[in-house]
Amino acid sequence: MSNPESIGNLSFEEALKSLESIVETLEGGGIPLSGLVNEYEKGTQLLETCRKRLGEAELRIEKVCKSQEGIQTEPMPDMPASNQPLA
Repeated sequence: MSNPESIGNLSFEEALKSLESIVETLEGGGIPLSGLVNEYEKGTQLLETCRKRLGEAELRIEKVCKSQEGIQTEPMPDMPASNQPLA
């Protein structure tokens, strides 16, 4: 899963699970600096994949809502900033 292409092909759930695992590893410590950097890099790629999948889901939901006659839609709130954790 270390290359960006394979990370980009993960589902939201797969990417989130991998991201959570990386966070646990980073918080646990005990790995050398080079390992920390590699895990951090993978984590940022996974975070981007999660955001992309959420954005895709948002667009699909808005399309469904707009296609329903008589239903008013409001845009979903903006995605969190890159330095804020996903809820």
